[in-house]
Amino acid sequence: MTAAFATSIERDAQGALWGPWRAPRQMLDAQSYDGHASIHDDDTARKLGFRGGTIEGPTHFSQFDPLAYALWGEAWFAMGCISAHYRSPVFEGEEVRASVLPNGADFAQIRMEKRDGTEVLTGTAAIGPDAPESALTARMRTLAPLAQPVILKDVQLGMRTGRMPVSMAPDQPMGDLYPFSLADKLRRITESSPRYADIVPLEMVSVLLNHVAREQPFPARGPCVGLFADQEIRLIDGPIRVGAPYELDREVVALSGSRKTESMWVRTRLFHPGGDRPIATMLLNTASLKASYASYAADHESLYESAPHA
Repeated sequence: MTAAFATSIERDAQGALWGPWRAPRQMLDAQSYDGHASIHDDDTARKLGFRGGTIEGPTHFSQFDPLAYALWGEAWFAMGCISAHYRSPVFEGEEVRASVLPNGADFAQIRMEKRDGTEVLTGTAAIGPDAPESALTARMRTLAPLAQPVILKDVQLGMRTGRMPVSMAPDQPMGDLYPFSLADKLRRITESSPRYADIVPLEMVSVLLNHVAREQPFPARGPCVGLFADQEIRLIDGPIRVGAPYELDREVVALSGSRKTESMWVRTRLFHPGGDRPIATMLLNTASLKASYASYAADHESLYESAPHA
């Protein structure tokens, strides 16, 4: 069988696997939603205090694929799980490097860093249903509750969409959220593989599961700009096949907040058409930036500060 990856891998004295330095490409500069540009647009990002348009988080998952494959082989495409907390944005031209530190037969710690040591993401990778709990399963137990929500005032835990049909053919346009095709991505992906003629790369599973998010939206207020803060993709009965028909649904499973953001955690489940058992899931925390919502202060005052005291 042809090797899945030609990526050069190093092993250090602690047993960690390291991939090469890569400069991932920006492919979401034309992304739009709710009639406006996103955090991946240079002008929009700079207005919010960023250096420029950020590279989408799951783009980095591709650098972990050869490392996980080196540990677990074909099982990675069938029942792999990557669970990541994004720590720092990456910009076009910056180089990053992925590492995986095994911790048992089916579990590993993951990390990505920049040349200057800045941590881009941390988390876990695993295979199979019996692996220890993922990074985000543990993280969700520590979430700060969402107090006095404005952007997410009308969103409730347990809200769920109906089933939506999805697929990903090689040249299929993936909509305003992802203005490129699988074929476009494969021309720029950091780690190429002959398997990707038939198997959807892990970073593009994110696209498959999220590109229809605006078809049945949850009632968040806007327009505002959000960014991916946490993300987990879990394959249960993979691999996910190029061009195959699937269905998905989405559910709000947590709400949290910080000084600058309001976060909605959504779990997406992927099914074979008509199936009742998910074959893959994605947990995604989209953090909406309070500063990007023009009427945030006024809405907050209307909702809370002007309310009569009990």
